[in-house]
Amino acid sequence: MKLKNNAVIYALSANQNLAEQVAKCLDTKLAPVHLATFPSKEVMACPVDTVRGKQVFIIQSTCPPVNDHLMETLIFIDAVRRSSAKEINVIIPYFGYARQDRKSKPREPISARLVADLLATAGADRVLTFDLHAAQIQGFFSCLEDDLSAIPMLGHVIYNDKDIDKKNLVVVSPDHGGVNRARRIAEKLNSPIAIIDKRRNSQYQPEVMNIIGDVADKDCLIVDDMIDTAGSAVAAAEALKKAGGKRIMMVATHAVFSDPAYERLSSTHAFDKIFVTDSIPLSDKFADDKSLNIQVVTLAPIIANAIKAINEDTSLSECYNQFND
Repeated sequence: MKLKNNAVIYALSANQNLAEQVAKCLDTKLAPVHLATFPSKEVMACPVDTVRGKQVFIIQSTCPPVNDHLMETLIFIDAVRRSSAKEINVIIPYFGYARQDRKSKPREPISARLVADLLATAGADRVLTFDLHAAQIQGFFSCLEDDLSAIPMLGHVIYNDKDIDKKNLVVVSPDHGGVNRARRIAEKLNSPIAIIDKRRNSQYQPEVMNIIGDVADKDCLIVDDMIDTAGSAVAAAEALKKAGGKRIMMVATHAVFSDPAYERLSSTHAFDKIFVTDSIPLSDKFADDKSLNIQVVTLAPIIANAIKAINEDTSLSECYNQFND
């Protein structure tokens, strides 16, 4: 897989390992970047070599520390724009602030729209994301926006996992909003689906009210876009166990794993297996704790195919062809 000579790929600080795998898939090398933090905590980010007339691809998640990674991205975009880059494509495997996509209370901001505006204002011509928390966020961007999905790849991995009994499997959506996501994996696995009817109490803690569907004596696979503090995930797993579920597994694109996720997952051992992608690098305590049984599936093949499609002006939908078997 080769790119045209005018394409150059940069990795900022958030996804260095993922970006190196992408470059390997494309049989190329990452271009050198100058990153520095001044004593005042201001950030410097710029390319080392010329980008004049180049088609630039920047790989950077706006994952924790969100604001640091976001500013680094904006500053680097501004640098390559001012250096006469022909086209700037920003690949954001995990899009921070995506959950602030509407006003749920008076006087609240819509921060997802603000971040979209900042990226376009800085000079991004196109933004690629993965499994946005709400699909309508695509409409916040005044530049081109493509929301790719890891679900076909994750479904493919689970389909080929010999340790999972697909004949006794039910795919579970953790809420009503995630039904379409769960159905896509269920169709791949030829499995029925169940839905967790979830509410939040006055302290905003998740409470499972009901389970729609049959999970008794079934292996359950919860499908979600992310695992953050793991409160909802553990509550769903415990509800499925109470309803007679056998093995409880979970698949999620984004392993945010904010505190107290580790304590919740390690103390309850609610899941027999967890599948996530490398949109966010795992911290050492999650990577080293084998008892959590976390399998990380790399996004590198999809990102590499997306870069190649943009570089050659072909359809982005072809990124998923390798997972159709």
